[in-house]
Amino acid sequence: MSLAALAAPAQAQGVLTATLPRDLSPVGMFLQADIVVQGVMLLLLAASVVTWTVLIVKAFELAGANARAAAGLRLVRAAGSLDQAVAQVQGWTDSTSHMLRLAAYERARAGGPGLPGRIQSQLQGAVGRAGRRAAMGTGILATIGSTAPFVGLFGTVWGIMNSFIGISEAQTTNLAVVAPGIAEALLATALGLIAAIPAVVIYNFFARLITGYRARLGDVAAAIQRLASRDADLGQA
Repeated sequence: MSLAALAAPAQAQGVLTATLPRDLSPVGMFLQADIVVQGVMLLLLAASVVTWTVLIVKAFELAGANARAAAGLRLVRAAGSLDQAVAQVQGWTDSTSHMLRLAAYERARAGGPGLPGRIQSQLQGAVGRAGRRAAMGTGILATIGSTAPFVGLFGTVWGIMNSFIGISEAQTTNLAVVAPGIAEALLATALGLIAAIPAVVIYNFFARLITGYRARLGDVAAAIQRLASRDADLGQA
């Protein structure tokens, strides 16, 4: 066998080694990944940013809403009459003041034995609307939590497919040829889980907060109904 024939495999291995990616950090794998896999990674990173943005915004919003509902409940329970409670919330724009005005408006329209039922209907509608407003923006967390793993899996399948194509083109079964591509593909799966897991946890956290908020508004509605009933018994309706 000639020296040229002996040197050929070594030269080929040297060329192969020279062309292999050397940076296997997450950033390096992203930069060296296929354009489709890069798109998947960017989409998952954007989803993760949305998740944490919703967490910050909704956490402050729900904390404020719960605090206002608790203050409103204390005010209604301490009020001596519906008119007194309405007077004390002048200038307020929260759900408690809205429900008090609804009750006063319904009472002003007509009294009679059907008044408690009409007030209850108005307050139930107000509680439902407040609950839906509180839940706005959380649905995207459920979407991210349910779809992100599959988006990451798509990136993984695409990357592994390209790695097998690389095996065919290189006509070698050397793992070093396809390992970087497989690592890039698996990074897409990891990013899918990184986006999905916090989204599910945060969604469940908000679901519990919103349930508590609706329950507190239900307590406010019940207190308002008691005020209206007490006024009716005292002949103030």
